[in-house]
Amino acid sequence: MKENKKYSVIGLMSGTSLDGLDVAFCEIIFKENQWNFNIVKAKTYQYSNVWKETLKSLENSDALNLALIDREYGFYLGKIVNQFISEFELKPDFIASHGHTIFHQPEKKFTFQIGNGAAIAAENGIDVICDFRTMDVSLGGQGAPLVPIGDQHLFSDFNFCLNLGGFANISIKENGNIHAFDVCPVSIVLNNLVSELGLDFDESGAIARKGKCSIQILQALDALEFYNKPYPKSLGKEWVLENVFPVFMESNLPVEDKLRTFCEHASNQIAKAINFKQNEKVLVTGGGAFNEFLIELIQDKTKNIITIPDKLIVDFKEALIFAFLGVLRIRNEVNCLKSVTGAKCDNIGGAIYKGNLDSI
Repeated sequence: MKENKKYSVIGLMSGTSLDGLDVAFCEIIFKENQWNFNIVKAKTYQYSNVWKETLKSLENSDALNLALIDREYGFYLGKIVNQFISEFELKPDFIASHGHTIFHQPEKKFTFQIGNGAAIAAENGIDVICDFRTMDVSLGGQGAPLVPIGDQHLFSDFNFCLNLGGFANISIKENGNIHAFDVCPVSIVLNNLVSELGLDFDESGAIARKGKCSIQILQALDALEFYNKPYPKSLGKEWVLENVFPVFMESNLPVEDKLRTFCEHASNQIAKAINFKQNEKVLVTGGGAFNEFLIELIQDKTKNIITIPDKLIVDFKEALIFAFLGVLRIRNEVNCLKSVTGAKCDNIGGAIYKGNLDSI
């Protein structure tokens, strides 16, 4: 007898671009040996200026403050989930939380996402799965990207799945296998540059469109060693601070020229990642999908077909896939692939915290 099962899960995603906390109530359905999904309700909760500054500067904090903020942020996530459940009258089976990445140094077998799972579970009495990356990193993997197994099962119609968030990452399906890697920074740099004008982001890439590309800076960015490394590979904020921001700090370019130059750089790297094929559909999601100028640059540099789905999937695909990773964890099934991360074996990531203590 074939198993038919539906899971109701709240997925939480906070990206390095600090756009806000994405919360999605998803139905994950396993029927006739296939996975499907429905994003029932979803909402992005903007961070207050206090939380933005706290998250932005936390990597420079002392150990005690880091531990305290990890706990405080967990309770904050729990409160947001309570608000979300109340607003939409929901009954989730459990919560799957990515947390917010503060450190990601897989070469040291170290990654850390704050948002303490015990605090979330204590706040709302619902089971929580979190800390999805640590097992893979401990097994010698990059711990990223984690989305590809979701791309494999939930978006099987696309051979390329490109997410444009704080970083661009891509899943590539080829000859029955899947591999993936971080391509380059995107919003983490663009949002930082446009903040010089007192803005949170460059809407539709309108300011970048007015700028002129600095060939010298573009060549310096394109020549960064990371881009010539074979996959699996991943990026973190530390790499951006060390390698990208100094290139711009040494220049006196106006902001629009910096934005234009970086859009050219990102589109170069993304095109390089997909141009070994032609006429393939490339699913593009994440906040960068709304940067019309960046999307035009990518399309101009490839013969593949850039495909942007409906806004709900663009905005909440990562929250959806973390909900799916949580389902796989509950089922004790692999949710992290060695072909993607370079770990010594496929593995099952995620720590479980019981919120409903009466069920124990």
